[in-house]
Amino acid sequence: MRALLVPLAFAGLSQAAHAGDISSAYTDLDWKKDCVTYAQSEEGDGDWASLACAGYRGYPVLIGYDDARESVYYGFPSDDMTVVWESFSGLNTAGRKVEWRIETNGDKAVPFAAIHRREISNPENENKPTEVLVVAKVAQPEEHEGCTIGLVLATGNPQANDQARKLADGKAKGFACGKDKREVIGNVPDFGRVDN
Repeated sequence: MRALLVPLAFAGLSQAAHAGDISSAYTDLDWKKDCVTYAQSEEGDGDWASLACAGYRGYPVLIGYDDARESVYYGFPSDDMTVVWESFSGLNTAGRKVEWRIETNGDKAVPFAAIHRREISNPENENKPTEVLVVAKVAQPEEHEGCTIGLVLATGNPQANDQARKLADGKAKGFACGKDKREVIGNVPDFGRVDN
């Protein structure tokens, strides 16, 4: 029996070594310091703007702003900078910190998911916005597929950060944007996707 356990133990170690280590890194997101506006509305054409911001080690963060609502995309867009609009229906704003989930294999560190706190207006109490952690798949240079994979209610939820990390680590890499269903934890405000 002991002879059988030894090869099984080595097989487990071998699988763990191939999976890579997962950790977090944090970047700031300040519209004034970290972003460049590359498109915006003309006078009389509404209130919208598109911004490219510094992210994690060359991975950009793209913000679409329209009528006090924000859609945020993490990673590399298509060559024509087209990204899908994903946002809450209520007025909302993105937080100042982005948590990147990074998989490290040897000297290669790749961000595969982003976790970003959003504040959504609360029609019942405008002084107390609802906070939600948006969990997103990070678009890679070769595939340009990034999208929201899950939403975790943060208001009144002390487990929100752990739940968001577990969701990111378990689903982001294999998630098919536009096909797979987002996971929602808690009573989260309305959130939608508009395909181009």
